[in-house]
Amino acid sequence: MTKIFVYEYLTGGGIDPELAAAGSLADLSALIVEGRVMRDALVAALRELDGVHVSFATSRFETPEAGAAHCMAAPGESMTAFVARAARQHDYAWIVAPECDGLLLRFHDAVGTARWLGCAKEAIRVASSKSATAACLAAHGIATTPALEPGDTTVERAAQHAAQHAGRWVVKPDDGAGGLDTIVYGRFADACAEYDARAAAGRNPVLQAWVDGEPLSLSLICRGDATKLLSINRQQIGLSGGDASGEVARIVEFDGVLVDQIDQHSDMGRALDTLAHRVARSIPGLRGFVGIDVVWHPQRGPVVIEVNPRLTVAYAGLSAARGSGLTRALLAAHGVRIERCGAPRATSPTLEVRP
Repeated sequence: MTKIFVYEYLTGGGIDPELAAAGSLADLSALIVEGRVMRDALVAALRELDGVHVSFATSRFETPEAGAAHCMAAPGESMTAFVARAARQHDYAWIVAPECDGLLLRFHDAVGTARWLGCAKEAIRVASSKSATAACLAAHGIATTPALEPGDTTVERAAQHAAQHAGRWVVKPDDGAGGLDTIVYGRFADACAEYDARAAAGRNPVLQAWVDGEPLSLSLICRGDATKLLSINRQQIGLSGGDASGEVARIVEFDGVLVDQIDQHSDMGRALDTLAHRVARSIPGLRGFVGIDVVWHPQRGPVVIEVNPRLTVAYAGLSAARGSGLTRALLAAHGVRIERCGAPRATSPTLEVRP
């Protein structure tokens, strides 16, 4: 029997939901819901596989269903210590955690490479930073949104030509997730002021040109130098606040994702399939499930916004639609095959992928 531990940070004890529901952390409530959706989908999919025993992390705020195999951190135990301890009691650990504050990197180190079901450390390090991701992709000729710094000559030059990109700017955490703390400004000076305030407070912001167009996400399976585009999804993203002038700051809100929305054999689908493979080749170490956030600009075509080196909420919809085959393919991408007798072994995955 192969034992797999599933840990989702927001539901596994990393965030107090009562605190998140009150005051300054209210925006995290939606992320907690998304985290639970991802965790439950992954646990349910793994339970369908013969030869697998799955357990998952919970917190004191949750009562799992009767008979569910779950565990939680001991009083006073840090999350990294808890995950390290639980991982040692299993053959593999599947971690779903945000990249912010180096969380996903720390969990990688806590679990260790041998048990880790996810992207390699070098890929997580690049993808954890929007500015580093943009620089990496731009170096490979991929359209993206470069990170700018107020006072830099590049920014001054960009400000002088703001009309070329409609003049809107976005300020957000360099390592943020889910649209959290992301604000769009119509005036470059206002965006610079927000950037400076966050930087002075040590909040590690990034300032980028806002890209107008259709917000999409790509769901991939990566294995070494091979990649398969699973689906092209539509992201439900809106802007709240502001006024008709477009000059007042507006807050970005993420309201979920609709999976499998664009035919991969269409002109747009083929272009995005090519983009997915180019991105995967540009960031070594992407492995297993990977998400790419893209905006399809009316003139420029697809522009990459960020890369998620982990499970995303799109997985839940894909898993429900495609069943256990998707889960087996993801395990195979990590060189793991589940035999009915319960013995895992390295294998050449049968997933159809191409460089």
